Amino acid sequence: MPLIARVLGCAAVWMVACLLTTVAQAENYAPNPFRTISGWGKLPEGRTWGSTSAIYPTRDGRHIWVAERCGANVCVGSNLDPVLLFDLEGNLIRSFGAGLIAWPHGIYVDADDNVWVADANGYAPIPEGWGHVIYKFSPEGELLMTLGEKGIGGDGRTTFRKPCDVLVAPDGSIFVADGHGSGEGEPVNNRIVKLDADGNYLLEFGMTGTDDGEFNEPHGLAMDSQGRLFVADRANSRVQIFDQAGNHLDTWYQFGRPSGVFIDNNDVLYVADSESNAGRNPGYRRGIRIGSARDGFVTAFIPDPEPDQDNSGTSGAEGVAVDAQGSVYGAEVGPKGVKKYVSN
Repeated sequence: MPLIARVLGCAAVWMVACLLTTVAQAENYAPNPFRTISGWGKLPEGRTWGSTSAIYPTRDGRHIWVAERCGANVCVGSNLDPVLLFDLEGNLIRSFGAGLIAWPHGIYVDADDNVWVADANGYAPIPEGWGHVIYKFSPEGELLMTLGEKGIGGDGRTTFRKPCDVLVAPDGSIFVADGHGSGEGEPVNNRIVKLDADGNYLLEFGMTGTDDGEFNEPHGLAMDSQGRLFVADRANSRVQIFDQAGNHLDTWYQFGRPSGVFIDNNDVLYVADSESNAGRNPGYRRGIRIGSARDGFVTAFIPDPEPDQDNSGTSGAEGVAVDAQGSVYGAEVGPKGVKKYVSN
């Protein structure tokens, strides 16, 4: 039934609820113009994929950076490199980062092709002395900068607590999504921190809550051509939009429960929803929603094939990226690894 017909068929007293349900159905059943390529990303013999949420293209879109958790869900004690560079066919070009990163979570590639990795977790079962930092690497893997204090979680100007993601604005300013939801009894930050290009603290915005400008697990970051900052406010099941001074501009619920966000050069917005189900964000199915960063209209949906989403904690893509050919990549915590989606 067409969208307008379903809305007009609602009794007036239920109009708002019906409209919300109708919008959710529209986003669940938008066309899927892609076919799935499973098994993308060839690892060395004997190595298997671990949980993966960090994925980003090189600036020319001809290679893909991935950070995975060393064949498991943590890299502590492993001698494997967690940061991997692939060509578009999935051939491994090079890797780095062994012995440095505990729990790679978010990744960003700046205008100079430097690679930024958020090492989010620093609490049990992670041993003390790990995580809570952002690393900046050269494309060859040289460590250029560390933001935060390794192994020290905090909410000050020089500390983070389980930072989820990082983004570098065109003027070199650095934005950090701080931080990931914690276990019972653990403190949690729900803020965005802005730093200058040298890593000096400039400002922060946000706090724990559900109002506009507040967060519950700011899980991913992206920026459009206007310089607006898009935040995947995951546990609030919404995308929030801000200017670079932290002023709230808009809140969008139509992209589901966002784990990862990516905006391409044409202001097309890609949002990975790996958690929606009847208990968390009812009415929405998991998958990758694609639409306009300009007006928020959802135009396509790559559904997560998990058949029992209501009884699975997470599935499908948690991180999302797009290459120069328009192919979409979904980085998966569970099942592990990367799927590539190419146009039909």
